[in-house]
Amino acid sequence: MFEAGDVVLAKVQYTDTPEIKQRPAVILFNEMGNIVIAGITSNTKMKGIPLTKKDGAVKDSVIKLNYIFTVSQDAIAKVLFRLDERKRKEVYQNLCEKLNGLNE
Repeated sequence: MFEAGDVVLAKVQYTDTPEIKQRPAVILFNEMGNIVIAGITSNTKMKGIPLTKKDGAVKDSVIKLNYIFTVSQDAIAKVLFRLDERKRKEVYQNLCEKLNGLNE
């Protein structure tokens, strides 16, 4: 079973292309087989939450909270590693800040 904080390899479709690509992502939550993920990029110049080798990444990367997808369990190839509690809290705090901006 996939859990919040798992970093996975998932098949996603970006809005700018019809292609489906296998990309790393972090699971935000899993509800009834619908898994909400945030994409991860190795382009460290992009804005987002830093993800380092110390965190478990193969190379320094960025969790992109503006790349959020809902995928099925079948779209996930495997779990790569799990974020520690500190990094999970950082992800959820940043996500809440973005969502709270909708009230303004």
